[in-house]
Amino acid sequence: MAHAVGGAARAVGPRDQDTTPGDGEGDVGKASRATTAKGTSGDTASKTGGAPEPDHRADGVGFFLLALAVVVAAREWWGIDGAFGDGVHAVVAGTLGVAGVALPVLLLWIALRVMRHPERARANGRVTIGLGFVVVSVCSLVHISAGLPSPTDGFGPVQDAGGVIGYLFATPVVTGLTEWFAVPLYVLAAFFGLLIVTATPVHRIPGRLLGVYDRLTGNHRPGDTDDAGAGDATASSTGQSGRRRKRKGVRGYVGDEAFEKAAYLASADEASGSASGRADKLTTQRIPTGEGKGGTGAPAIGPGLLDEGSATPRKKSAPKPPATPDPMPRGEQPMFDGDTVYLLPEESLLVEGPPHKTRSAANDRVVESLTGVFEQFGVDAQVTGFTRGPTVTRYEVEVGPKTKVERITSLSNNIAYAVASADVRILSPIPGKSAIGIEIPNADRETVVLGDVLRSSAARRTEHPMVMGVGKDVEGGYVVANLAKMPHILVAGATGAGKSSFINSMITSVLMRATPEQVRLVLVDPKRVELTIYEGIPHLITPIITSPKKAAEALEWVVREMDSRYDDLAEFGYKHIDDFNAAVRAGKVKPLPGSERKIAPYPYLLVVVDELADLMMVAPRDVEASIQRITQLARAAGIHLVLATQRPSVDVVTGLIKANVPSRLAFATSSLADSRVVLDQPGAEKLIGQGDALFLPMGSAKPMRVQGAWVTESEVEAVTEHVKAQLKPVYREDVAAPAAAKKQIDEDIGDDLDLLLQAAELVVTTQFGSTSMLQRKLRVGFAKAGRLMDLLESREIVGPSEGSKARDVLVAADDLPAALALIRGESTGLYDQDEADDGPGDEDAAGTGSGGGGTDGEGRYPSGVAMAERETR
Repeated sequence: MAHAVGGAARAVGPRDQDTTPGDGEGDVGKASRATTAKGTSGDTASKTGGAPEPDHRADGVGFFLLALAVVVAAREWWGIDGAFGDGVHAVVAGTLGVAGVALPVLLLWIALRVMRHPERARANGRVTIGLGFVVVSVCSLVHISAGLPSPTDGFGPVQDAGGVIGYLFATPVVTGLTEWFAVPLYVLAAFFGLLIVTATPVHRIPGRLLGVYDRLTGNHRPGDTDDAGAGDATASSTGQSGRRRKRKGVRGYVGDEAFEKAAYLASADEASGSASGRADKLTTQRIPTGEGKGGTGAPAIGPGLLDEGSATPRKKSAPKPPATPDPMPRGEQPMFDGDTVYLLPEESLLVEGPPHKTRSAANDRVVESLTGVFEQFGVDAQVTGFTRGPTVTRYEVEVGPKTKVERITSLSNNIAYAVASADVRILSPIPGKSAIGIEIPNADRETVVLGDVLRSSAARRTEHPMVMGVGKDVEGGYVVANLAKMPHILVAGATGAGKSSFINSMITSVLMRATPEQVRLVLVDPKRVELTIYEGIPHLITPIITSPKKAAEALEWVVREMDSRYDDLAEFGYKHIDDFNAAVRAGKVKPLPGSERKIAPYPYLLVVVDELADLMMVAPRDVEASIQRITQLARAAGIHLVLATQRPSVDVVTGLIKANVPSRLAFATSSLADSRVVLDQPGAEKLIGQGDALFLPMGSAKPMRVQGAWVTESEVEAVTEHVKAQLKPVYREDVAAPAAAKKQIDEDIGDDLDLLLQAAELVVTTQFGSTSMLQRKLRVGFAKAGRLMDLLESREIVGPSEGSKARDVLVAADDLPAALALIRGESTGLYDQDEADDGPGDEDAAGTGSGGGGTDGEGRYPSGVAMAERETR
């Protein structure tokens, strides 16, 4: 069984200048950067004589710097004579002047840092910039103190002063500003360089000094101060002030949040502000290799997603004996090889929309019409205000003290007649207000673009990689949603209502915010044309699936992946995949003794089904069973489903699916019945289409009306081309096929295996063998039903024909799994043998693992009725 979603291939990023022999990857200067797939073994390159491991490269750099420090110290400190020593002195003193005496100490410090902390390669750029400020400032100050000697007077005085660096930087500043301004300027620059090297913001200087004093004096304060080296890890990315430091001993877990919110909203004021001013966004994420040593260098799932304390396990597992090799090899997630730079797409790839309108002449005319209707019918009510959205405007109506609310709701047809619009929706009351809302479409509707939503304050409020842009609500505020907290969503609506636009916006949002190691995608597109633009992106774990049968197999693979993740969570004592990943990155999760498995953080797995109806037509029982298991259990495993359909009928969106998918997004439906299927309430039938939707996230009592975000194909193509140039996809070969090879199906069954399995279940469970019943229940013709009955007779499931009488059923209901296994060509004793192996009281053996007692040997349940009977037993 595969135990992790495969990682992306190693890519030479746009800033990667490593041209070690053995790459063979083409021109480094090209933006596309060729990729090489890395196998399950982390040391493949070293075994085949390729590039050295990243740790070895870091050690090589460290030893080189040590050797260089010894050479410089031999000449500058001990004055070793000779032509070689004179050459070293000419280079060092000529460049740095008398400050070159401190160069060996600086080289020694850098060498020890590189060898002790090879995973801190991300901070090397910051340290280099800070040291540059310090060196330039010191050389300039020394050169000023020596009287600004010039090379025209001889090179000896320059070497005894600040060297070439001091001459180039000090002379122009002193000439233009005099020494009285130059000296303070370079002192300030040196101080700034020290702050950069130590990753210390100005407002944290008192706390850092207090921490140094406490260390020197041995004083332990009750509050936890910032670590001096925290800037290399996550202190600079938390964005919290020093007054909100975390106390020692306090653990943070995903389950600590009392009320999880799947949707985030920004008010209309924040929306207008974010449209005018755009904050800078960190788009570069360096992904250091994990090297299989506890994952200390593995990438974080998202900046600011988890606290550092969340890496502590909830419980200590009992010591386990050395693990024996598994009979089947466990799948391993390939890791990035070396320091791969992955650049998230720039926000400029998504266009900006027009400014939001808050009032128009059409709104004033509607207010007059509503007031006239109330006066005509003698209703004590008045319009107290309105909020204009991109698609509809909500008019707030307050009624008098002795007026029933029903008086307003009963006038819906008259209001529609007065405002000349058939799409009038009345809310009584508006959630959170003592007022009635009348939503009327705008005559001049606006387009909400995805770029504005992702640049809004609601999207910037969190750095979670699974946050997607939804659109704008009726008050003009931006709405974003966290797919990880939904945890699954059902999207439904009539043709042309905006489902495909929502799917594109959702996938584009993920590509804009997440790296392939943070989120992996499984895209199911039975239409074969909707999602083809995403073919080849590195986030895909399998090529886009267009066959409904292969889609059913992919869902079964997701079930197996979910079980394998839960095996790891249970084995190491964690309740959520985020806590497990944080522990892996902190090096607190290690393989069992004797195991060669490499443990890496699990990425989120997002499964998008663009048309659920096609899947339910081909294999309804298997698809429903897989969706039921995924939606019931996969939330803590980081697996999330998005189910879209344009036919929200009860045979497609069954009761089991609805019960386990708490979040809904309903676009315009063709009937009231369809609205009740999606939302369990009316309202979607009155939407006006083209992205107008009712969004009901998990935990909300009433749906909010939103205008879905629009993203053009040109924008999607620009984003996909950018991510394709970063990495190439690495597909899992076992996604579109079962974990184990299927047994040979008998030739006389052919392509009728699914129908034959359904017929066998129907006949055995009802204990009634009739050809006419098969015609009615399976919706097949007489010839097909007769052929199915003959196949059942050849497998000794039913007896021979006795004229017009129903055939005898030879298989009891308890023996149905064995009969289904016989039809599939599997061993008929599989189920009985598993039952015997489990033994009395072994209840867990049938529900976990791959190929356990509760499955058909491939980690999946045979089909609907058999699964229900198996679980009850």
